[in-house]
Amino acid sequence: KIILIHIYDYINLLPTFSGVMVIISDGFFDILEERRRSSDLSHAFRTFNPQPFCGATPISAAALNRMVLESQYLSYIIQEIMVECDEPREALLEEASVLLDEMSQNLQLGFIRLLGFALSKVFKSVFSSIHVNEDGLTRLQQAIQEYPVILMPNHRSYVDFLVLSYIMFTYDLSIPVIAAGIPLMGMKLIGEIFRRSGAFFIRRAIGSDKLYWAVLSEYVRTIVRTGYAPLEFYVEGLRSRTLKSLTPKLGMMHMVLEPFFKGEVFDISLVPISISYERVLEESLLAHELLGVPKPKETTGALLKARTVLKEDYGCMHVCFGNPVSVRDLVKGNINRRQYNLVARDLPMKPSKETQEFVSGLAHMIIRLQERNVVLSAWNLMAVVLLQNLQGIDLDLLTHKTLWLRRLALRFGAHLMWPSKDVVSLHHSVVCCERGRVYLMEEEGPGPVTQEEGVFRRAAAVLMCASYRNQAVHVFTRPAMVAVAMITAARNRTDDVFHHFKFLLELFSNEFVLIPGQAVQDFEEGCSLLQQSGVIGRSDEEIYVRDNGQEIIIFLRAILQPFIESYQVIVVIYTVVQAVLHLHWRSYECLSSDLQKNVLSALLRMAAVTKTTV
Repeated sequence: KIILIHIYDYINLLPTFSGVMVIISDGFFDILEERRRSSDLSHAFRTFNPQPFCGATPISAAALNRMVLESQYLSYIIQEIMVECDEPREALLEEASVLLDEMSQNLQLGFIRLLGFALSKVFKSVFSSIHVNEDGLTRLQQAIQEYPVILMPNHRSYVDFLVLSYIMFTYDLSIPVIAAGIPLMGMKLIGEIFRRSGAFFIRRAIGSDKLYWAVLSEYVRTIVRTGYAPLEFYVEGLRSRTLKSLTPKLGMMHMVLEPFFKGEVFDISLVPISISYERVLEESLLAHELLGVPKPKETTGALLKARTVLKEDYGCMHVCFGNPVSVRDLVKGNINRRQYNLVARDLPMKPSKETQEFVSGLAHMIIRLQERNVVLSAWNLMAVVLLQNLQGIDLDLLTHKTLWLRRLALRFGAHLMWPSKDVVSLHHSVVCCERGRVYLMEEEGPGPVTQEEGVFRRAAAVLMCASYRNQAVHVFTRPAMVAVAMITAARNRTDDVFHHFKFLLELFSNEFVLIPGQAVQDFEEGCSLLQQSGVIGRSDEEIYVRDNGQEIIIFLRAILQPFIESYQVIVVIYTVVQAVLHLHWRSYECLSSDLQKNVLSALLRMAAVTKTTV
């Protein structure tokens, strides 16, 4: 708990970017503006001379692979497998070499230039602007020269890693090597371009494959240890289909930190990166995936068929590079690294419970920092209002409520980008305006539809809108939980409200990113924001709603209502559909497969249900 409290305090000490309301002039610059004025070809083939990590010795991708195959660590693991499985050493070495060839990147500047030229064309076509905070890039440039750097962006779209590499190339920063899913490798031609642009490919289902784990972990550690290039990976593990932050996956996190724990590098800089889309390219695809429609296979043919997106306007994008986080600073006084001196560096060592707690807390902290620097648009706030008015809402009233919510969001510390264009027109795939009233758009299909089909079409529209609300939900999560706890608690005593708040934290620990063991800090944060906004008052032992705070309390409760309702239903899709049809529930979000998985995980963890094999 001491470790986690230290991490929580570190979050509060780290500054976010300047100002509470982000305007383009506040350190953000549109990198496409110059591209619209000058030659894309000259940009792609200009002199590119990034400043590398000062402790790095330039090596080729092939030399990097040889270091992995010749490492004492891999040799030790192969020896263990030989004993366990009675396989010859030569066969295991050959298998390790094949795995490494499948996995490894082959970064080449020529392919970066090719990709840079192509992406200039694509980005100018689909985005009106891509805004980047240049002060963050200045800090990143300094960090790259001093220590190994780990880039840790949130993951909302397939475009994420392309945008980051494009920005790094544009600003003469070292091109990162990127952990990517193995399906991308299978795309003819495109997979090889990605590999030669820095992507290394990881299987999604590794399971207990001891040799694969050994090759992957040694490959990652060698990249970090040698300072070969900045390493980029998604701490959430997967692309978020709900556009809401996912709880972190810790496997890669342990791999990148181990060289520091073992004293092989002096420090490691973790750079949280927040990518915000005004409109996401995969918005319809994500909603249908959540409803059980199979995800399209990632192929070159599918990519070519998707080229129709080039004709659409996806608005602007913001990319905020956060302050580099020093692992060395966080470890001080929290982990006794002497334990790593008891085992040779080349030998595997299971992390202690203390180390596991630290890594988990650090991963959660990175996601919190990503959330803090997300730039929200007016549409994100409009989506919050629309989901509380599923039967439609007058445009004037929608505008009024959005402006009201804007003031509340700013008081809660949100960063906003206010539009210079018609938001409803930009999001024509989600909403429409008829006779001064705004409605959610539903898909049209041939012929009549059954009631069940009607529910799923309506659900797709709701989930598309909900994905944009989810981009803003972190701003309101803790105050909203306090609001719900105040309503459900029998008395206004602080202890009673906190008890209900803590239950909500545990229930929704898979739904929202909450640092484990920080219930008191989260409660105080939620109460403080409500108190500063004039919503609640506090005495020594009680919390009460002020006379003018009732509207905000009701509104905040409504934000959590879809999640609360979804956790009340039996997670069987047929039962859920019937509930929507016959019980007149309006929480179409309970049809989301991701939310259903979170419900089951929470109920299992809280021992409310048991899991049996049929």
